[in-house]
Amino acid sequence: MGLFFGGDNLIKVFSKGLEPIGILENAYSVSVDKYVNEVWEASFTLPASDFKNTLCQHFNFIEITSKQTGRYHGLYRIMPTKTKKNETTNSITYMCEHVLSTLLDDVIEGYMQLTNQTTETVLQAILDIQEIKHWKLGTVSFTRYFHYKFENENGLLVPILSVPKPFNEPYEFTFDTKNYPWTINLVRPSNEVQSEIRWGKDMINFEDVSDPSKIVNFIIPKGAGEGVNQLTIESVNNGIRYLKDDESISKWGKRPYVWIDRRFEDAESLKASGQSLINQWKDPKFSFECEAADLSVLPGYEGRRKLGTVTKVIVGDEKQYEGRILVEHIPDLSKEYDAKYEINNGIDDIATTQADLERKQRVNEAYSQGATNILNYDYQDNCDQNNPATIKFFIDNDVVNINTCELTFDTEEFRAYSQATEGGGATVQSTGSGGGVVKSTSSGGGTTQTSSSGGGTSTSTSSGGGTSQTSSSGGNHRHVMFQTTGTVARDPSEATAATVYNGTIYLDGNTPTMSQIETLYASGDHSHTISVPNHSHDFSIPNHSHSVTIPNHTHEIDVPNHSHNITLPNHTHNIKHGIFKLAQVPTQVTIRVDGNLVSHTAIIGNRVNIEPYLQKENGKIVRGRHQITITPNGLGRINANLILRVFIQSHIGGNF
Repeated sequence: MGLFFGGDNLIKVFSKGLEPIGILENAYSVSVDKYVNEVWEASFTLPASDFKNTLCQHFNFIEITSKQTGRYHGLYRIMPTKTKKNETTNSITYMCEHVLSTLLDDVIEGYMQLTNQTTETVLQAILDIQEIKHWKLGTVSFTRYFHYKFENENGLLVPILSVPKPFNEPYEFTFDTKNYPWTINLVRPSNEVQSEIRWGKDMINFEDVSDPSKIVNFIIPKGAGEGVNQLTIESVNNGIRYLKDDESISKWGKRPYVWIDRRFEDAESLKASGQSLINQWKDPKFSFECEAADLSVLPGYEGRRKLGTVTKVIVGDEKQYEGRILVEHIPDLSKEYDAKYEINNGIDDIATTQADLERKQRVNEAYSQGATNILNYDYQDNCDQNNPATIKFFIDNDVVNINTCELTFDTEEFRAYSQATEGGGATVQSTGSGGGVVKSTSSGGGTTQTSSSGGGTSTSTSSGGGTSQTSSSGGNHRHVMFQTTGTVARDPSEATAATVYNGTIYLDGNTPTMSQIETLYASGDHSHTISVPNHSHDFSIPNHSHSVTIPNHTHEIDVPNHSHNITLPNHTHNIKHGIFKLAQVPTQVTIRVDGNLVSHTAIIGNRVNIEPYLQKENGKIVRGRHQITITPNGLGRINANLILRVFIQSHIGGNF
């Protein structure tokens, strides 16, 4: 957005959507008040009869440019609560605020935390919250890492202005509102003298104020919290709770001050802000107002005084000051040379600005300071030398301080609640058993008759025939072999071998002699061959019954050495319910906290301080998980209580 109505115009009007809608030619009594690191103000007056009053709607924008020098004095918007009507002069005066105030249009609802981020990252994160992106981030001359927390902020302006508060050197917010979106910069102003105001030349009047009563050279910074839980700088200042300036103390004496700002929840940021303040307050603070002609409006004149720059004030031969211009007031742009300045020798800190004062008024309403709480952890269980009692507990990040951490416990008998449990099947082999003779009990005899059975003919199964040869038989003996060839008489000459024919023996067809017969009849070793044809046997079984008589008797059994294998199927056992305790208790215990051995070994402990044994980082107990183990030297039961007193600030979760 630029100057699109011409260079000699004074006030231009823009709609809420930043569209140009007119020029206020009849505006008069145009004044501008500029402040370092604060919202600028402006005002102008129109005749009540001027129809262009209709352009001056609430929250419309105006751009102010000097008619005489063409100097651009910034972009503002009309604020409804500051518009005044004057019946006497028949005029309307419009009060305006710099467009930096548009950062009040958005809010930070809830809790926002930025830890160990660069200055640029923090500023960008805040600007990103804008619903309408009026502002973008430009130059950032600082790279600092501080801890920032914002909660329920009505506007983004105060959080942005508070970002450089911990800096211990000058800083200045500058703006570019000629181009949209507008640009905000955070720069390091020069400490070099860039202009001067001299009595007898351009200084019209001068009021010197020097107040040594406000010297502070020994400061004790304190932040969020209360009582012993209030934030101090000891953890980041070598255990020392204060800051001091020895040179100032030597010159002016010790001037102590307890500085409390509950917005600080981080020790590093608290220390940096405290150091910034002691740098400002260690010497007498002088401030003065002077009215001086701004001769730089004249052609060819150099050395224009600019807001935020260092100027030299020369009152006489003996009085010279150097200070920064913190306020520039031009009552009427038609007399732009007539300006008033407020000059200060301190570093302008947000703690001295109006915005910061307003913010401090809301601290107790917007910020929860926290409260002291007691955390109680109970534990009861059996344990032994291999399975210790294990107490696990968690310390949340919302815990700011841990005031005490104490363990109370006692040791009892080991306790069980049943005498049988469910079991599965298995194969079990008994121990070996010696053998022996075992006699059964005697039994009386008697006659027993089977049931009768009807007779009948039974046929055995068929059996195939065949040739069978007996085993050889030794010894001398005789055999007479006869072959009957038939009953019909035949001629003996037809007989062969030894043949009986019609009762007569023939040998090879002839009648043998006695010696031949004896030879025939005598033989040596021999065998018999029998041919059995296929056959079966039939036998007849008559109707019958059996009678059996059993006399009185006993049985004797010889049992050899043996063992038994028994297979047990899956099964369950009925449980015998009850509380069963051992008769003895352990005689001592071993306690460890986060792995660190505690000197206490008795089986009873009352309020044992375990804080020295908890895991720490930079001297602070680590937030997160912790563990205590109590190991007895036998079967036992531990009953324990762990009690922590802590200071908590809650920034997470909902209201459930």
